[in-house]
Amino acid sequence: MRLVSATPLYLLSFFVTVNTTITASAFEFNQKLDLQIRADERSSNKIRYQYRARYYPSVTFTDALSVHAFAVTGDEFGSSHNTVNDGAADYLYIRRAYLRHEGNYGKTEAGVIPTYKGKVSSTGLSKDGWIQGIRFVRNMESNARLEMVVGQLESNDPADALGLPDEIDYLEMEYSADFNDETSFELSVEKMTQANFFRTELRHEFSAQYTGFAELVYRLDETARKVVIGIDTEFEMFGSATDVTALYAYVSDDFGERAELTEDFLGTGHGMTAELASGFGNSRWDWFVRYDGTEFRSRFIAGIKWSL
Repeated sequence: MRLVSATPLYLLSFFVTVNTTITASAFEFNQKLDLQIRADERSSNKIRYQYRARYYPSVTFTDALSVHAFAVTGDEFGSSHNTVNDGAADYLYIRRAYLRHEGNYGKTEAGVIPTYKGKVSSTGLSKDGWIQGIRFVRNMESNARLEMVVGQLESNDPADALGLPDEIDYLEMEYSADFNDETSFELSVEKMTQANFFRTELRHEFSAQYTGFAELVYRLDETARKVVIGIDTEFEMFGSATDVTALYAYVSDDFGERAELTEDFLGTGHGMTAELASGFGNSRWDWFVRYDGTEFRSRFIAGIKWSL
């Protein structure tokens, strides 16, 4: 389903006019919106200017039961940007629509559900992606969780995101827990993109400002792997909190399609990413710069974001 084919100005106007919260006796309606404009310069192509809109509406019926949706620009699983002045690239798709139930036991989500892998896009499935199925999360003792996902991820085209699943091709079982106050980990086994994977991620807070992370994803049937090592830090610059993320990634050539579902540039081989993000004082505006580099090409991105 291609919902919108319009100019960026029309898209911006549509979103900005729907930023209210409606409360009634039976339910509460909430919504979240962020808009982004960026310049994207790649070593293999000329500079291009892009925009992105993410919209998150939700309806809460009770403390336990709610319905959520997610609409975003872009026409790829791992990319949600449209290119300005490209008449063939003005897209807006609903990528998620699901029911959530939460309680002391944990939570259950059913429908076209989100992907919850990693803090940054290069340590898991893309944050703009989706799975058609059900997720069950069980809270355990000592701040541990057991998560199971069953569903389908057959097509990477957002136009197919809301289609009904016709077979089960996505299975995941994950255990996550804390070693102590500073160190946490995840262990999971996954079946997706017609392949089987083992995944583990470790995060450690060296201090209040520095957090290190490492991820290993091993493809069992091809002895291929993906490795990510990085660090997050925060400091004050120009009176605003500033976040810095830097990471190194390696993906085997025979790792498969899962690499493309993670990030839209690094792909396979050796790569690195460094990103700097901050705000403009106490306003709703943020700015960011990012560098991505691989063995064969590089990319520099700079932009601003507004959120509500």
